[in-house]
Amino acid sequence: MPPAQRTPREPAAAAKQGTNAPAVPSTSASRPQIQLLPASVEGALDAAEEAVDLLLDSGRAPGDVLVITTGDPHPWAAHELSFGEDAYWAQHDSGDDVFYADATALDRAASRPVVVVAVNGGPDETAATTLPLALGRAGALLIVCGNTERINSLLGAGV
Repeated sequence: MPPAQRTPREPAAAAKQGTNAPAVPSTSASRPQIQLLPASVEGALDAAEEAVDLLLDSGRAPGDVLVITTGDPHPWAAHELSFGEDAYWAQHDSGDDVFYADATALDRAASRPVVVVAVNGGPDETAATTLPLALGRAGALLIVCGNTERINSLLGAGV
């Protein structure tokens, strides 16, 4: 059975948002806020899923969220791609729902208010190039899920 599409939920869980997600203040008004969610490579996708759930629980519209994976694709993306690239990208272009994409497709993905990156494997250079591109696609918030030591070493100075 394919993964379910995301829909907004009741705001009851909104109070949970931010409990494990330290915010790094941005240095400029035009730069999105950055949050790091510590996770193992194996747990990065689960952390990204939890971040998406919290965003939706807090009232964020599903179409505001783009999720990028650096390793294995998200199961939703793999399922949707089985229907062909045109149908997959038509869902992206409609902007009605959370969209899941592989880091290699980030150049084709449009900006969204929130970008969630799951550093769930892949070569170091993929993660190193994905993070700055994801920051450029995020309008208000970039959430990075993965090993913080690895993320900081890939970026040199830390996110």
